[in-house]
Amino acid sequence: MVLESSLSSAAVRGRIAGYALAIFLSSACLMVLEIAAGRLLAPYIGVSLYSWTAIIGVVLGGLSLGNWVGGVWADRGGSGQSAGIVLGIGALSCIGILLLLTVVAPPLQRSGMGLLTVSFLFVAALFFLPAMLLGVVTPLLTTLALGLDGRTGHIVGMMHALAALGSIVGTFATGYLFIQYFGTHSVIIGTGVVLGLLSLAFLLQARWALPGLAIAAVAVTGWTQARGGFLQPCDQESNYFCIRVVDMSHETPYGSARGLVLDHLLHGISHASRPDLLIAPYTHLMDELIATHLGDRQQPPAFFFAGGGSYTQPRSVQARYPGARIVVAELDPMVTAVAQRELYFEPGQAHIIHSDARRVLARMQDQPFDVIVGDVFHDIAVPFHLVTREYAELVKSRLVPGGLYTLNVVDVYPDPRLVKSMLKTLQQVFGEVRVWIDYPMLPDTRVTYVISAGDTHVMPAQVHSKSGLRRVWRDATAALTQQGTPMAALPVLTDDRVPIERLLSGLIFTELGR
Repeated sequence: MVLESSLSSAAVRGRIAGYALAIFLSSACLMVLEIAAGRLLAPYIGVSLYSWTAIIGVVLGGLSLGNWVGGVWADRGGSGQSAGIVLGIGALSCIGILLLLTVVAPPLQRSGMGLLTVSFLFVAALFFLPAMLLGVVTPLLTTLALGLDGRTGHIVGMMHALAALGSIVGTFATGYLFIQYFGTHSVIIGTGVVLGLLSLAFLLQARWALPGLAIAAVAVTGWTQARGGFLQPCDQESNYFCIRVVDMSHETPYGSARGLVLDHLLHGISHASRPDLLIAPYTHLMDELIATHLGDRQQPPAFFFAGGGSYTQPRSVQARYPGARIVVAELDPMVTAVAQRELYFEPGQAHIIHSDARRVLARMQDQPFDVIVGDVFHDIAVPFHLVTREYAELVKSRLVPGGLYTLNVVDVYPDPRLVKSMLKTLQQVFGEVRVWIDYPMLPDTRVTYVISAGDTHVMPAQVHSKSGLRRVWRDATAALTQQGTPMAALPVLTDDRVPIERLLSGLIFTELGR
């Protein structure tokens, strides 16, 4: 290797330091985009193992191709100005993410493709090009640094270490700080600005390239603005969700109501003046099951809610059972704040704990509950540690003798394999487990099931609503277990084995999952 000898040692060190900084920052920017991808796409495809698999796979694919292109380019005369051009186009591609989202989202949302395919196409269209461009930087600048310093191992090791360190910093900074404080759109725009400034540092001497990049930046920015690409789809972004509150008055027979949308899923509807009017059928059913179980008891019952969401159910319990002891474990404090500010929820004596429901329940050894409610399912993103036999045993240990556990689950009909696995799991812990659905139900549909579990509760074959909207639900336990996949072929869910995605393949591989 022929080393450049025309530069002073100080100049050599300065140039290598500049290359190192560019590698560090470009690698950080790539991880910022990767983490932001999950949040940007959540309102369109939700958050699941499959959406994150698509994001990680596409970004790694783009990075691999970029690494190869960067190495070849370096061998064929790539220079610092080459790196500047790549970084400049990378900056434009960040703004292009928001532009392309407005282009690809409508047809993909209208398509009949399954969640797996749609997730991949969304990510590939938006993030493959930026990942490939940023992948060019490290091998190109590492090769240029080797032209200044013959210590191959030292230079290569340092540049790879800085690329890894930049990725780590970008990951933690985005996940812990940037998205919550600035929002996903601002983070993506800010990433483009950082890459643009890096590009300028390499192109100060290449005046021919700057006008072209400036014109392209103005054109892409203007086009994005014209298509509404800079509009923020969320009312607020927390560390967990894109949060929106929408008017749902059209769903009520009278008065006004608001709904809470987390990412792309409506999580609950709260009536402005009637907290006991439960509009979503599954929340209404859970309320009726609880009322049937508690009967005419005079002593205020104790409730534990795993998940607060729109706080529709805790609010209803407050109205129906004055003096009830209520504990809510809600992971996201911003969701609680929105429920109080916009969804008519007043905590009163309710004890709200912002932590994981399993952790909270494990700490409550001396506070038994009459009813435990599970409302933690986020579309098809299932918190696997809250569906296992071990968790069911924890729930039972926190119930009073004869207590009731009820929860909701999204699955397909008429062969809901996840629901049937959960039924099989709960039957190992509780003496009486039932699965409930709206009546009647059409085949090949997406359904929100309600499961009730206990040791002594006796329920009728059909539940007719005694309050609120007139509805009928039926006990579908026997029908579900006698059709479709045999129960013997389905697993008991344990902390060691929870094949959620395999059991939900009926949703994930069809448009029902969307």
